[in-house]
Amino acid sequence: MKDLKLLAILLTLLLSMMSIDTFAYDAYIDGIYYNLIKGKYAEVTYKDNKYNSYSGDVVIPEKVTYEGVEYSVVCILGYAFRNCTSLTSIIISNGVTSIGKYAFYGCSGLTSITIPNSVTSIGDHTFLGCSSLTSITLPNSVTSIGERAFLGCTALTSITIPNSVTSIGDGAFIGCSGLTSITIPNSVTSIGWDAFSECI
Repeated sequence: MKDLKLLAILLTLLLSMMSIDTFAYDAYIDGIYYNLIKGKYAEVTYKDNKYNSYSGDVVIPEKVTYEGVEYSVVCILGYAFRNCTSLTSIIISNGVTSIGKYAFYGCSGLTSITIPNSVTSIGDHTFLGCSSLTSITLPNSVTSIGERAFLGCTALTSITIPNSVTSIGDGAFIGCSGLTSITIPNSVTSIGWDAFSECI
């Protein structure tokens, strides 16, 4: 019995250590948390599993320097800005190629975002619940819009989908009740189930 209790304690400690590692970040530079990869690339991430890591106006730079080494900022990881309800605007500099799943989930105070031409994909649930986002311009580099990417963006009134987009995921714009105008190009060959449901 003592051996089992000791084993349980050791397993608990091990799991807690794994949890800490899961939510660790490598660097905090000018108000932004990053994971650093092989002395070359940086990924925007969050502070810890409480997620609410950012507020106000945020500018993601093209490059950052940490301990004398320069890194190119290449992506925004999933959940990076999750539940940052005080985040009001974000400018993403050129070089970022992808925006991960749930990256801006629950950012109810976000009113504007600038997405550069380097971004090629908008992940699933990326802007879910961004209820103050009034407009967004997708660059010509984006080829896909993920599932439920803009679900519940009730203040969104118009969006132009560029000719580069070939697919729009299931429920991409569900509940965008303020949407009065949308342009869908001929390049789109796949529109998912309920993509524009409740947009009235």
